[in-house]
Amino acid sequence: MTNHRRPPMATRSLERARELRSGSTDAERKLWSVLRGGNIDGLKFRRQHSIPPYMVDFCCLSADLVVEVDGSQHSEESDRARTRFLESKGFTVLRFWDNDVLTQIEAVVEAICRTVSPSPLTPTPLPSGEGL
Repeated sequence: MTNHRRPPMATRSLERARELRSGSTDAERKLWSVLRGGNIDGLKFRRQHSIPPYMVDFCCLSADLVVEVDGSQHSEESDRARTRFLESKGFTVLRFWDNDVLTQIEAVVEAICRTVSPSPLTPTPLPSGEGL
């Protein structure tokens, strides 16, 4: 018996996720090429992952992170409601415009990296006897 962290997706959700993955936008495909395979701090991202009642573009369960790629079809009001819901479930939500993913992928990846591995606020002190 396999040990699932979460119960398997309902058949309808699974079919919808497959449809969305096969119809990914250019921006989603480009970001997925970076996120897949543990390329960011060894973290496992899922694409078109179901967090009922929503299907999110990318999700890293171990970091409680959702990454959304927004295009012209998105409405600010529904995106805000969706973000509030996901944050109420403990997720950090990052949103990027599809144009930014396509033209500034390095900046997008850097923002994701800063979120999953924030740098310390103060420098680590030198061991005693070292430095000035």
